[in-house]
Amino acid sequence: MAVHVYETAVKMGEAAAERVATLICRTVEEKGKCRILVSTGQSQFEYFEALVKLPVPWDRVEVFHLDEYIDLPITHPASFRKYLKERFIDKVPGATMHYLDTEGDIDALIRDITALITAEPIDVGIIGIGENGHIAFNDPPADFETTASYHVVNLDERCRLQQVGEGWFAGIDEVPKQALSATVWQIMQCRNIVSVVPHAVKAEAVKKTLRSPEVTNMVPATKLRECENWDLYLDADSAALL
Repeated sequence: MAVHVYETAVKMGEAAAERVATLICRTVEEKGKCRILVSTGQSQFEYFEALVKLPVPWDRVEVFHLDEYIDLPITHPASFRKYLKERFIDKVPGATMHYLDTEGDIDALIRDITALITAEPIDVGIIGIGENGHIAFNDPPADFETTASYHVVNLDERCRLQQVGEGWFAGIDEVPKQALSATVWQIMQCRNIVSVVPHAVKAEAVKKTLRSPEVTNMVPATKLRECENWDLYLDADSAALL
């Protein structure tokens, strides 16, 4: 584990993007390709803005989608498919993207995406940490036992309020109550994990993630401490309680 703290979210995002680009390029050199798992959200803005400007062989990169709300149309401003398409995939021609289209048959989607993601190792996971300590949409108490790759989860109130606070929805009643999410187990299969976690609203979650006396499903992000190749990127605000 390595913790990196930068003065601003912009500098943090640039540094995290450099790290991810280096990991991708190194993996492509070694294997001829790279498979990555990516998160979204307001916390990833600066990181994605920096990453798409870097010289990465995107035609050798296969991208997996971390999570998506159940039944939310891709046209909705909060759709993570829309987010990834506009902020990432449209700006890196050549990358192969596996979206989570949750407007159809969820059981079939889980079956198909599981076959794809488990076919070969995921080389790099870009995994954020939520205000409630969740990773992907695995809210506390997270399921640490399942060995499924994706599952449907119920979103807790704090998670849904975070989505309102970030401006994706006008009120909590508009936030979907369920999402399709990569499991904690699947996240932990990543060979390298990079977490991009800026802003003061994440300070308490960061403190609990690093300072909790044990790995606990009540702070799901503590599980990341078990990854030997975990880089955590913070700005001054998110690191304020350390």
